[in-house]
Amino acid sequence: MTTFHQRLPLAGAASWIKTVAFIAAMLVTGIGSAAAETPAGYMQRVANQLIEAQKSGTEGDFATVIRSHADVPTIALTALGSYAQSLNKSDRPAYYAGMINFISRYAAKEAPKYPVLRAIMVGQTKETAGGIYVDSRISLRSGENYDVRWRIVRRGSVFKVRDAEIIGFEMTSFLNNLFQNYISENGGNPRTLVIALNR
Repeated sequence: MTTFHQRLPLAGAASWIKTVAFIAAMLVTGIGSAAAETPAGYMQRVANQLIEAQKSGTEGDFATVIRSHADVPTIALTALGSYAQSLNKSDRPAYYAGMINFISRYAAKEAPKYPVLRAIMVGQTKETAGGIYVDSRISLRSGENYDVRWRIVRRGSVFKVRDAEIIGFEMTSFLNNLFQNYISENGGNPRTLVIALNR
């Protein structure tokens, strides 16, 4: 029987997997106080922490940072689309934990293949109801360079990472398509996804 995790690499080409792995790794890096620094300054610190985190790059390291700093509830519920309405509230903690585990496993496996040499923040937008965008230039040790646009939002007194875009590809779109397709192909009940993510 093919599991949810076994099917993932079949969803796209190597360059697509590289993009997803890179964004996943960056998405799960730490967040700081929204009052203590500018969005660009905050994202520079985040990128610097990622470069250090890649030296270990374990699943547990990624999971700890995601749990503490990503905008988990919003990302997770948005990823379900219309299926979010039929997910019991009592199943949400397990779903959030499963999503964190899924991203952590994937990042720990793929991200070390694309180590970051440096990250430089090159600009930020004004804050709107949708959040703040911070633009960055990421250089890999391989010599490749990427422009990454981060979307961060305020959650109380801190920033949280809501999304990241690279080469026109958004991390949350990847999760949305993957999760909703899985639910659709397995009877339309989001609980099947919760079970698969927690295996």
